[in-house]
Amino acid sequence: MNVKNCKRCGKIFNYLVGPQICPQCREALENKFQEVKAYILEHKDTANITTVAEECNVDVNQIKQWVREERLAFGEQSVLGIECEVCGTMIKTGRFCEKCKNDITRGLIDAAGLNKKAEPEKKASHREAARMRFLDSSNRG
Repeated sequence: MNVKNCKRCGKIFNYLVGPQICPQCREALENKFQEVKAYILEHKDTANITTVAEECNVDVNQIKQWVREERLAFGEQSVLGIECEVCGTMIKTGRFCEKCKNDITRGLIDAAGLNKKAEPEKKASHREAARMRFLDSSNRG
């Protein structure tokens, strides 16, 4: 049994996976997410992070976290966004811009050795393959 203190309320709870918050705080956070999502849908044209945070009584960092988790996204026409964690380019959702995602993917593929082309096996000539081979019995002792 893995017992932890909730990061939000301090209560002791049986921790399984994910954020270290108790089931009650997790449910409250999910309800807050649904409230934020509904507010954004109602106020598509005027909603920005600061306004949403104030109107829904949510921390701006929590909204950014939901964007990084790809639970929320800025519209394509929106001038708002969050910064790519690698290069700082403005992005609409997630943690990385497309360029950095591609660089990370290439780096992982290189590290795993998945991009190396398999060298073709050297085929023995027909004549070589047909040759008879002998075991050297003189080395047996």
